[in-house]
Amino acid sequence: MSFLAYETSQNMLDLLQVNSSRSENIALSCSLGRVLAEDIVAKFNDPQFPTASMDGYAVLHSDLDSESITILGDNPAGSDERRVISNGECIKTFTGSKMPEGADTLIQIENVTVNEGKISIDEKVPFGFSVRPIGEGYSAGDILIKKGTKIGFAQIGVMAGLNKVMVKVALRPRVAIIATGSEILDLGVPSTNPAQIRSTNNYTLAALFEQAGAEVIQLGTVGDDRDTIMQTFENALASADILVSTGGVSVGDYDFVKDIVPRLGAEVVYKGVAIKPGRHIMVAERESKFILALPGFAYSSTVTSILYGLPLVAKMLGRDKPYKTVAAKLSEEFKKRSRFTEFTACNVIVEDGEYFVNFEGKKVGSSAILTNMLDGSALMVTGEDDGNLSEGTFVNVILLDSF
Repeated sequence: MSFLAYETSQNMLDLLQVNSSRSENIALSCSLGRVLAEDIVAKFNDPQFPTASMDGYAVLHSDLDSESITILGDNPAGSDERRVISNGECIKTFTGSKMPEGADTLIQIENVTVNEGKISIDEKVPFGFSVRPIGEGYSAGDILIKKGTKIGFAQIGVMAGLNKVMVKVALRPRVAIIATGSEILDLGVPSTNPAQIRSTNNYTLAALFEQAGAEVIQLGTVGDDRDTIMQTFENALASADILVSTGGVSVGDYDFVKDIVPRLGAEVVYKGVAIKPGRHIMVAERESKFILALPGFAYSSTVTSILYGLPLVAKMLGRDKPYKTVAAKLSEEFKKRSRFTEFTACNVIVEDGEYFVNFEGKKVGSSAILTNMLDGSALMVTGEDDGNLSEGTFVNVILLDSF
C-alpha cells in the first residue's frame, strides 16, 4: 500500500473548502473561550483626556520652584473637573481623575507638605509626571483585537472598557465522536472478560475538540457491525460538521469503517499517510461535512486528531493556526524508529528564551501509550528524510497547550 507524504496531506487538507462565515452574537460575560468573528476597533482614545495616574496635586511644572502653591480644592475620580489652574494654584487630584485644565504635572502626596491651604514642595518631579496623555492606551480607529482571536481574560477586560455588551463570535463547529470496536467498553458498562478494553478515545477526543473551540456530540461506542456503524455515521452526519471515528481503518477482517465511508456517498480525499503514528488515517468529504476515520490506539487517534481534526476546526472558526509550532534544540540523542514522518511525545523546557527537548519519562512502545502525553508534553516532528538525530539538533515541536 502506498502512503501519501505528510506535507502533501496537510496541503490537501488546507485546500478543503469550509464554511468559516457562521457567527452569532452573545453576551460579553458568556464569551470566554469563544473565537471573535469581527475585529474589535476602538471608537475613542484611551484616555480621552489627560488623566492622573496616582493621588497628588495637579500643578504647573513651572511652579515647583515656588515657595508655596495655593490649593483650590479637591478633584475626585469621576468628577467633571472644569476649573482652570493658573500660576501659583493647584488642585488635589486623585488616581483616574481628569487633569484640570492648565495643569501639566501631578506631584504625588508624599512629595509635598500641606500647611494652611497651601503646599510646599519637598521633592520635585519631572515635567508631565504621573499624567496619562490622551491615547496612551490606544487611539480611535486602532484594531485592538483581531478577528479569529480566542477570547481570554484580557480580551474581555478590553471589550468591557469599550462597553461591548454583545460580542460577535464564530459559531462553534459541531464534532461528532464515535469509538468503534467490539472489544471497546464504554464507561460504566460491566466487563465480561479481561480481553475487553475500556473506552478512552471518545472521551479524550471530546475534551481535545472542546478545548479547541468545538461543540462535541458524544456518540460513545459501537461494535464491529457494518449496518450499525453505517447508521450511526449517517445519524452523526445529519447534525455534525465533522465526524471523527476511531478504529476500523486498518486491514483487518473486522475493520469495516474504511469500506463504510465511501458507501455513505462521501468522497475520500485520501486514505493512508506516511506518518507514525496513524498511517491508516482516512479523510473524506460529503457535501459540506467531513469524516476523519482514525486508528483505534489511544496515542495514535489523539495525534491524528491534532494533525487533521484541529486544522478543520480552526478553519471553521476563522483562526489562522490550530496550534503553535516552535523550533527547539535536542537535549539528548534521538533514534528514529521508522521511515515515516514521526510525531514523538517529548518534554519541552524553556531556558533563557530558548526551547529544549528531552524524553525523560516517555516510554518507547506501541501507539497505545496515552500516558506519554501527560505532564505538559509536546509533539516533536521528524521528517521522512530524517535519521537518528544527535544532541543539539534543532527540531520542530507542536505545543499542546496552545489550542
